Amino acid sequence: MNDEQIPLDRLAWERFKRHMKVLLHSEIGGKALGMFLLLIVFLVGINGLNVVNSYVGRDFMTAIAERNRSGFVQYAWLWIGVFAITTLVSVVSRYMEESLALLWRTFLARRSVHIYATHRVYFHLEESGEIGNPDQRIADDIKTFTTTTLSFTLMLVNGSFTVVAFSGVLWSISPLLTIVAVLYAALGTYCTVSLGRPLVKLNFDQLDKEADFRSALIYLKENADAVALSRREIPLLLRLQQRLAELAENFSVIVGVNRNVGFFATFYNWMIQIIPALFVAPMFIRGDVEFGVITQSAMAFTALLGAFSLIVTQFQSISSFAAVLARLSSFSEAVEQEVLQKKSPILASEGAEQIVYLGLTLRSPRSGRILVENLTVAFSHGERVLVRAPDESARKALLRVTAGLWDVGEGGLMRPAFDQLMFVTERPFLPFGSLKELLLPPHPLEAALMGATRPGSVDGLGAPMVEEKRIGSALAALGLETLPTRFGGLAAEQDWSNILPLAEQQLLVFARLLISRPRFALLDRPAATLSDEQLDMVLYQLSRHAVAYVVFAEAEDRLDRYDAVLELESEGAWRWMRSALG
Repeated sequence: MNDEQIPLDRLAWERFKRHMKVLLHSEIGGKALGMFLLLIVFLVGINGLNVVNSYVGRDFMTAIAERNRSGFVQYAWLWIGVFAITTLVSVVSRYMEESLALLWRTFLARRSVHIYATHRVYFHLEESGEIGNPDQRIADDIKTFTTTTLSFTLMLVNGSFTVVAFSGVLWSISPLLTIVAVLYAALGTYCTVSLGRPLVKLNFDQLDKEADFRSALIYLKENADAVALSRREIPLLLRLQQRLAELAENFSVIVGVNRNVGFFATFYNWMIQIIPALFVAPMFIRGDVEFGVITQSAMAFTALLGAFSLIVTQFQSISSFAAVLARLSSFSEAVEQEVLQKKSPILASEGAEQIVYLGLTLRSPRSGRILVENLTVAFSHGERVLVRAPDESARKALLRVTAGLWDVGEGGLMRPAFDQLMFVTERPFLPFGSLKELLLPPHPLEAALMGATRPGSVDGLGAPMVEEKRIGSALAALGLETLPTRFGGLAAEQDWSNILPLAEQQLLVFARLLISRPRFALLDRPAATLSDEQLDMVLYQLSRHAVAYVVFAEAEDRLDRYDAVLELESEGAWRWMRSALG
């Protein structure tokens, strides 16, 4: 995106309208529209009060000039009353605006998180590298987009009301001054856009560079132990310094452009204060108008010019908003593309009793190198299979295509439904929660997202009730029977990835597998986290519970654990062998 221009053009407008349609057609669309219309009513009231304020201020200043004590006191109290009412309406309007922004942000963030976290979009975006820092776009860009959109929209509406309210006031004082206000605002808008246009792309790049710098810091924090033990601080330090230098370089250009815009905008704003007096003061000197008209004209001119000069006064915010809109739209478009992606050239069907590969060829997504060529083999239920592959890319490609996470290649495969397949990664994944939440098949939130409902469900989420006795039996089968006692029972929430050794974490994953009892378990390098004795115990329990297993490994000498071996060799070659010891 570094070389891409981000103009404020028709595309930006189409992106903006698309986000508006999403909101208006959502379940909160009616409520949001009602709150927005109420805000419009408040804006009408505020502008009406401002007009009243200008006339009361005029008469107040005229009373001072004429030394009219009673008029001074009368208009002073009236002015204070107008201020009090304006304050009340303005504060309630601001509260309503922030409430609407929060409602919109919550809806949009919840919708984005749901789409991002389902359909494995997070995985595909990470693999493709198409969208940088999606977490920042969901957390920060949505917040900026909703609050800024609402703020700008209300500014435009308020500006329209201001033009209607004060153009008549100013025209009644001096038609020429009204024309000057329009021409001055037009000139200011043109000059500001010309000077500040580069800010749109610069702000876009700055958001990414800030996120890259922050992610590098987070990476150092999350890998502190490994970095300290390996003494690899210098490469990470150089990387951080490079990210910081890129961030600072881009920001220095932004500062330079802001300086140029600032020169013009500051002079522009100072001139607003003197222009009304240049036209109205001679009229007062000639006796054509009262003294209070000078202050009234200044107020009307400032209000009218402020409405016409929205781009001048808000250009830096508008440029940042355009960058946020482009980032958020590109994220939304990429997410929708992943959800509605083109049909994969690898044909897959679910519901089979076996795992069957039919003329399957897999290629590297970057180099196009053949990893597996024309694989035709079937893994039957009840069969114990070893997939041995010195080439990590080939091994992972076959594992991922079985899980529906690989689409570079051709051929086909048949597999059971995904609820009858369970994949165990090399490094165990144990989210924060209780033992019961970890071992329930499926996890309650997973069941809610899938819309699953089963008899005996609990918590209103459709998660099946698994008796504590069954959980205890699975833990005991893997030597984990003391876990509930050690950590406060089945309902106690823990950060398991930090309090358990790696081997026990992996055994806990297998305990969930024993409770779920899928038809097939596909294990990625289980020997990397389990001892030889622990792996024997796990494989024995899988066979005992009628779970067929497929082990993916680099090398394996214990062929007595398997009925068949699939050897993935170099340049896509493969061999299928029955184990004489199986």
